Parts: sequence; C-alpha cells; structure tokens
Amino acid sequence: QVQLVESGGGSVQAGGSLRLSCAASGRAFSHVFMGWFRQAPRKEREFVAAINWDDGGTRYADSVKGRFTVSRDSAKNTMYLQLNSLQPEDTAVYYCARPGPTGLRGGVQEPTAYDYWGQGTQVTVSS
Repeated sequence: QVQLVESGGGSVQAGGSLRLSCAASGRAFSHVFMGWFRQAPRKEREFVAAINWDDGGTRYADSVKGRFTVSRDSAKNTMYLQLNSLQPEDTAVYYCARPGPTGLRGGVQEPTAYDYWGQGTQVTVSS
C-alpha cells in the first residue's frame, strides 16, 4: 500500500502564504506524476498542480498560475506546494494524489486518473 500524508495547512489572511507538504511512504513503485487537488464546500474536487517526478516538469491550473509553485524532494519522497498571494477563493481542503503501479488512468488534471490520496489539509483564507 501507499500512504500519503499532507501537512502545512492553516488559516491566513488574504495575501498571505502557506507551504503544504505531501510525504509518501509504503509500497515503492515508479511513477511519473504526482498531483495536488483541492475541494471547497459544495464544489467538486479540482486540479491545482502536478509535477513530473522524473524531470520536475510542472503543470498548473489557470487559477493558480503565478501564485502557487509545486516542487519535490525525491530523496525525501515528498512533494510540496507553495501557496502565495492567497485569496478567499483558495479556501478548500487540499489533497495530494499519486497514480497506481500502472500509471495515470487519464489526464494529469483528472482526479479519476489517480489511485492514492492523502487525507487532506485545510487551507482557510480570510478577507
């Protein structure tokens, strides 16, 4: 099994910053992408960012481009999401996700493409 544990969420005022972490443990198998998603109350889970574990290539949702940065530390098996210039609309539970042994089962922006999910970490931004 694979375990993903997010941390780093919290409450900040608009314009503030947070750094989320996602630590992976358990069964080891190669994977190309890991992703960050978020889900606000009464909304569907949406793509935030993804990183290619091999070459560090990144993908972002338009709503977070220029404000959020995804990175990884392969030695620590940990992915990060730096959140800057936070706005109230960024308020959500943030999840990290990882594909299964056969890789992504769809597009990198599709939640259904991933097999393993963390428990989520709450980010609350007040105006």
